[in-house]
Amino acid sequence: MRDLPQSILFCCDHNAVRSPMAEGIMKKFYGTGTYVQSVGVTNDMEIDGFSIAVCQEIDVELSRHRSRSFDEMEQWGDDLSSFDLIVALSPASQRRALELTRFYHLTVEYWPILDPTGLGETREAKLASYRQARDQIIKNLTDRWGEPTQVQ
Repeated sequence: MRDLPQSILFCCDHNAVRSPMAEGIMKKFYGTGTYVQSVGVTNDMEIDGFSIAVCQEIDVELSRHRSRSFDEMEQWGDDLSSFDLIVALSPASQRRALELTRFYHLTVEYWPILDPTGLGETREAKLASYRQARDQIIKNLTDRWGEPTQVQ
């Protein structure tokens, strides 16, 4: 278990499923002492409804999340070098993060989180896949930074 970073960026493919979940859960578990953002390799989707639903089950609000890409983040003035840690949740986002940070002294970690999109035939089966991804994120967070410090 390590100290919380001052700033962390979660990234995945579209900033619509895994990285918004990680951002929201991180904020819920560890409070506002760490600056937390999320981003995708591309921004071609809105926040996924199943992500919103499974996070609501643990009182994490995602419905106001607006997806953004690495390129948009830079256009809006957020500099990757200002983050202490980047956590990639997909192989494509890991490649993009490493490419963009090759000139910075910056840690990029890869957490292999299930991509639940396209899994399951029924609503319940789909929710089960999204819960599995959510629970993998929770396990990675608590393995890395310990039990939540905020009241649940």
